[in-house]
Amino acid sequence: MSSSSPKPAVATEFTARVSRFGGAVFVLFLAASFASSLWLFASGKIQMLAPDLSRDAVLHGEVTHRIAKQLSESGVAQKAADLERGASWLLFHDTGARVRPGCAGWLFLTDEMRINRHAQVNAQTKAAAVRDIQQQLARRGIELLVAVVPDKSRIASAQLCDLRRPVQLQHRAEAWVEGLNKAGVSAVDLAPVLQSVGSDAYLRTDTHWSEAGASAAAMAIAVQVQAMGISATPHKLYEIARQDPARRPGDLVRLAGLEWLPVGLQPAVESVAASRFSEKADLSQRDADNLDDLFGDDNLPNVALIGTSFSRNSNFAEFLQQALGAPIGDFSKDGGEFSGGANGYFSNPAFVQTPPKLVIWEIPERDLQTPYSEPIKL
Repeated sequence: MSSSSPKPAVATEFTARVSRFGGAVFVLFLAASFASSLWLFASGKIQMLAPDLSRDAVLHGEVTHRIAKQLSESGVAQKAADLERGASWLLFHDTGARVRPGCAGWLFLTDEMRINRHAQVNAQTKAAAVRDIQQQLARRGIELLVAVVPDKSRIASAQLCDLRRPVQLQHRAEAWVEGLNKAGVSAVDLAPVLQSVGSDAYLRTDTHWSEAGASAAAMAIAVQVQAMGISATPHKLYEIARQDPARRPGDLVRLAGLEWLPVGLQPAVESVAASRFSEKADLSQRDADNLDDLFGDDNLPNVALIGTSFSRNSNFAEFLQQALGAPIGDFSKDGGEFSGGANGYFSNPAFVQTPPKLVIWEIPERDLQTPYSEPIKL
């Protein structure tokens, strides 16, 4: 009975040389990676165990995930990751784990479409934290308005194409805001007003809203402020000048690890005509302002804005000032997520020395159901 097994391939001199060369390169790469990792450990840049380590974190692999993330910051690993990301994009149009491509040219953040562990418990915990902050502010004579920024994947859903947003996320922002309002906390869900703008409310290659979205959100918040019976001061007028269109690098291109590629090889670039704001002279207010200057703090803004990078993109703070007809104190923080901007402001001497009449707290929808890992201190 004859065997049907194929005969083993005989290595040629060429394949033998290529194999030796490939093996040598691989060994050198492993050695360089190992040396880089040892240097990170020796320099103390690797924290093996987090100070707030919990049993739940250990069981769900967050310890090893944390170490792996720190090791990935070594020079060799970063260069290798850049090359892998660039090759994956150029060959397969793959954008990595944190970013997903939608319709032609549109990119979306994976975090927006993730189902978080203990989602409902996390959302309830954060709602309770907001209620507590509102009560503490009220005792100081300060009012609070919470504004929830809807996910880009919710508003620009027409650009998702093959991507699917979990149905469990359909009402999370609406339900969270409704719960706050029932508890006596002034809160507004910005989804309805941004849905009227449509996909144009967000930037194509960026997580954040466009100027059209930022302007619409600012107007909706100003209407809510007026409904609360609050007058923003000191009164100012603003005028807008549109600048020439210019390339706007998208943060999703950076998160996909593709910003190092030549511009022509990156996802299609986005051009934006940004606005420039300037204070308009108001002769009727000049004498009043001069009088207020005699009393120092009386002429400072009585509205403070805390939040995330949404408040620092597409001129949102400037649009809000124009809609309110008054300057605001912008204490938002890039990467602040749920707690960062709030903690930064409440620990700022400006909060104690010149407390506002109103705090506007901007919170992205995607942060509502993540763990409450940074408690807010007031």
